[in-house]
Amino acid sequence: MAQQQTAADWPKIADLEGKRILITGASTGIGAAAARAFGANGARVGVHYNASRDKAELVARDVEAAGGKAVLIGGDVTKSAEIKRIMAEAAAGLGGLDVLVNNAGGLVKRIPITEYDDAIIDSIIDLNVRQVAHFMREGARLLIAQGTGGSIINLSSVAARVGGGPGSVLYAAAKGFVSTATRGWARELVKHKIRVNAVSPGVIMTPFHERYSTPEQLAVMQTGIPMDRLGSADECVGAFLYLASERLGSFVTGQILEVNGGQYMP
Repeated sequence: MAQQQTAADWPKIADLEGKRILITGASTGIGAAAARAFGANGARVGVHYNASRDKAELVARDVEAAGGKAVLIGGDVTKSAEIKRIMAEAAAGLGGLDVLVNNAGGLVKRIPITEYDDAIIDSIIDLNVRQVAHFMREGARLLIAQGTGGSIINLSSVAARVGGGPGSVLYAAAKGFVSTATRGWARELVKHKIRVNAVSPGVIMTPFHERYSTPEQLAVMQTGIPMDRLGSADECVGAFLYLASERLGSFVTGQILEVNGGQYMP
């Protein structure tokens, strides 16, 4: 697995300097790595968190130490009223918005179909589908009102392609929604010069797998990866930098960018 990169390691993309970027779920994992990389490019980064304020504060310090500006924004993304407040605080703190990264989400719980109940179904859909749709709505409204275009990057998963591992079918289906909706939203918003894409990670060693996957499950997953190793959060970051940059990604919209070591090749 690759080592965590420092500010000096990230490529410098000139047009990201000063960009106003909100990343949901930025206190740990892929969101935190993306925040640090955008900070190293001189961006203004809204570091959103829910329960992990202490970890978000560490990320914010890293963003500023790397040369960016960080704005901490707390809130529960499963509550629609909170989403409106999060977006308003981000716009106020950042001075507007150029890039929205819908990174927040989670497995919630591995559970077989025979044990589904209303509570688990609702919790997985709320965290991985409903909040993404709400953030898309609020982000689109803000970017359209500004009239300057922008980029929205959603987080999908290789699970959307293969149906998920043991007990994670609902999560995989939710990520399938994200991938499909990303393409539709891209078509709808292109007339406003808003690009909509998604990053689809494979098996990435973050708190997600530390919490939900056993060493034995991870070993089995690794056997299906041609690179024969698990990925790191830092190895996903280049995709976010590329899709956020108008210089690099200006003709890219409606795409699902796979970052999985060859685990799935569409």
